[in-house]
Amino acid sequence: MIYHWLADLVLFAHLLFILFVLLGGGLALRWPGIVWLHLPAAVWGALVEIFAWPCPLTPLENALRARAGETGYAGGFIEHYLQPLIYPGWLTADIGLVLGAGVIVVNLFIYAVVIAASRRRA
Repeated sequence: MIYHWLADLVLFAHLLFILFVLLGGGLALRWPGIVWLHLPAAVWGALVEIFAWPCPLTPLENALRARAGETGYAGGFIEHYLQPLIYPGWLTADIGLVLGAGVIVVNLFIYAVVIAASRRRA
């Protein structure tokens, strides 16, 4: 049972990381120091999508599920609602390139706003 919960926790952390990669730059408007955490995360997220690299959270989650005696993602809120967001069936290498580029474009826009706000404060 504990391995099942740990696997669900890793899946939830995975989703939070994805949201942080995509939108975390906006937090810099409130907390400028977050930039030093967000920029490496955004670069990593873009590279993972562009080059179809495996995220280390995926094998960790799968190992925990195997330890829990599970063969898949059957049942439960996390598996039903969050898993399709993180592992959609339509995700191909070409779409990964588009998503990686999207991460870059969204974050360039967010950081342009952050820089403009920073200049207004100075």
